[in-house]
Amino acid sequence: MENKIDDEKIKIEDVRPDKNLNILTGDRPTGKMHIGHFFGSLKSRIELQDKFQTFIEVADVQALTDNFNNPEKVKQSVSQIIMDELAVGLDPNKVTFFIQSQIPEIAELTIFYSNLVTIARLERNPTVKTEIAQKKDIFGESVTYGFLGYPVSQAADITCFDATYVPVGEDQLPLIEQCREIVRKFNSIYGETLREPVAVMSENIRIKGLDGNVKMGKSLGNALYLSDDLNTIKEKIMSAVTDPGRIKKDDKGNPDICMVYYYHNLFTDKAECKNICEECKAGKRGCVACKKQLIESVNKTLEPIRDKRKYYENNPKEVMDILMEGSKKARVTAKKTLEKVKKSMKLDY
Repeated sequence: MENKIDDEKIKIEDVRPDKNLNILTGDRPTGKMHIGHFFGSLKSRIELQDKFQTFIEVADVQALTDNFNNPEKVKQSVSQIIMDELAVGLDPNKVTFFIQSQIPEIAELTIFYSNLVTIARLERNPTVKTEIAQKKDIFGESVTYGFLGYPVSQAADITCFDATYVPVGEDQLPLIEQCREIVRKFNSIYGETLREPVAVMSENIRIKGLDGNVKMGKSLGNALYLSDDLNTIKEKIMSAVTDPGRIKKDDKGNPDICMVYYYHNLFTDKAECKNICEECKAGKRGCVACKKQLIESVNKTLEPIRDKRKYYENNPKEVMDILMEGSKKARVTAKKTLEKVKKSMKLDY
């Protein structure tokens, strides 16, 4: 296949620009986006949008796999996701935003691919196993067919848009490998048709929560959102976990176990971070002063994002127009892929 890439995964800094290649990435619409998304994926997308044909999916169908009883939440979150994407600097003139449910070709490919994957293989997927364990309050002991099979739907997303590259975090690598397996199985049975995607690894894999949890999450109540106002930022940072061993202001601290210092490394310049670290270890910097400085650094980053987001909040029709136009454009590519797949499967009646 032309433009074939042999790597299974590649670092973002090693990706060579090529406007003839496609990138597919996206988000489940289950709420507003937080700084974990910003450092984990959005910054990479901004960097890549000038280098490739980029498709960004709002995965509403996938969101319903564990929000099937709350469709209103999913629908309302669709525009929230795109407002955040636009606010950070993703350009609808450079990327194609689309809604998963508006591309029926994805659903059809999902059905075809489901014949190529066993239940046992889906149950062994590390990402799926972890997520099922986290969602026992939703599923109990009975996981739905839709949730167990969502890696098959993801494979349909990726191949539908002939994506060479898929930006992901470390925890998502098993899903890309599952997609590659499906592609190999399809090509071995029906002939060389589909492209094996390559995972693009961002510099920041996963951002910790304000409470020190290894994951920042919407459902965990430990997130700083891109749309948080200054008062909210102050409230959250002032309650962030610090070194529990520091009782008095002049106690020597350990910045390596302090979430405030952790976030300084994301939002504050390196020279000042070094100074913060040294002062903390020497007992010359109090936690309150350190938090106040972090509030300023965070707000400096988020203020222009908030301001740009307000424009889209006041112009919701423009947001939906971007999504509808993008979905229409995305279907052109999706139809070509489905035609190719059906021809290989002898379903081109």
